[in-house]
Amino acid sequence: MIVKRYSIYLANLDPTIGAEIRKTWPVVIVSDDGMNKYLETVVACPLTAQLHPEWRSRIQTTCEGKPAEIAVDQIRTISKLRLIKKLGKLSPTDITLLRQLISEMYGE
Repeated sequence: MIVKRYSIYLANLDPTIGAEIRKTWPVVIVSDDGMNKYLETVVACPLTAQLHPEWRSRIQTTCEGKPAEIAVDQIRTISKLRLIKKLGKLSPTDITLLRQLISEMYGE
């Protein structure tokens, strides 16, 4: 499977522990395409329909025409085997916001 950065996939996130986002849910791939090509895993942020516009760790977006949030606080590495099908790709604006927030949250 060829997985591209900033693509949105439906992914099976079960089993989970605690407050991790679970079930079959959309995720946005944030790992670099070089990593995606050679590794059996990808780094992804789940999308959720539970909106929290006041949370600084979330980005408001749409997924398949519905309001959603990119849960940057739930970033995780998952097996490519969890990816079910491609749903789309983030807009250039959302890509910029996501890159900035990941840098703020996980950079120096």
